[in-house]
Amino acid sequence: MSHRDTFLHLSVIAVLFAAFFVLPAYHSGSLARIMVLAIYAMGYNLAFGYTGLLSLGHALFFAAGMYGLGLTMQLGGWAAIPAFALALVASLVVAGVVGVLALRTRGVGFMIVTLMFAQAGYLTALYFVQYTRGDEGFVIDQAARAIGPADLSSEAGRYFAALFLFAVTLLVIGALVRAPFGRTLIAIRENEARATMLGYDVQRLKWIALVVSGTISGAAGAAYALLFGYAGASFAGVQYSIFPLLYVLLGGAGTTLGPLIGAIFMFYLIDLSSGITNAYMLIAGVVLVLLTMFLPHGILGTLRKRALPWLP
Repeated sequence: MSHRDTFLHLSVIAVLFAAFFVLPAYHSGSLARIMVLAIYAMGYNLAFGYTGLLSLGHALFFAAGMYGLGLTMQLGGWAAIPAFALALVASLVVAGVVGVLALRTRGVGFMIVTLMFAQAGYLTALYFVQYTRGDEGFVIDQAARAIGPADLSSEAGRYFAALFLFAVTLLVIGALVRAPFGRTLIAIRENEARATMLGYDVQRLKWIALVVSGTISGAAGAAYALLFGYAGASFAGVQYSIFPLLYVLLGGAGTTLGPLIGAIFMFYLIDLSSGITNAYMLIAGVVLVLLTMFLPHGILGTLRKRALPWLP
């Protein structure tokens, strides 16, 4: 990763750090949620934006992390850190199994197969309702949501924990996509046949990309459950597979900061629209259609294409 990229990423992290002390409590609470969703979108972006894998099943990985943490804390009485580690393992295993099977297909077939896996995960959460409480979900005890003296259920604890996870994810992905591995993923996205001809094991690399992507998405699900104290089957639904796709498309696929920009834009678009009318999704839909038409590369992607080609 170049010094300019590192400086940009650290500047964004610094701005988010300062925002907690400047913004009203409502917006700092919203930003904590946005940062967790941006982590989810960054994981998705690694598969879609950098590798060209259009998945509609990432809600399965998000839910695997959420339930991996939530159930072990709620039913097993685990502490936050071991539960979070187990959630990462759970999402990694789920992503690995899904990758082995789904990557036998490509294109539209891959999209449909991943969607079916996500639906299977959603139905599984509904089936084991005695543990998951189905769509109603369950609340994680506030007393358990702490790491040492840090209370992650408090406003400050939640915000800075979200910021820490976001910062780590951003810096890791920034380094990853600039490394030879990341460059190879981009080559696969641009021309898979040529990458194969050059001797790369394309199938293995796509599987690794999907596993890393799913693990990051699972980390976001675990963080959501830990910081906001709730886990429910609705997070395994189709809409939570579509959300990261929207965030990435709006912010700019294949850009490191695009998922954050897209998550902020989408969150506040719905928030502001809902204050105007009950038909807020109509307003959001129109704006999204216009953005897709006039900014086909997303906000940051268009900016990089037209004015700032150095943007990561």
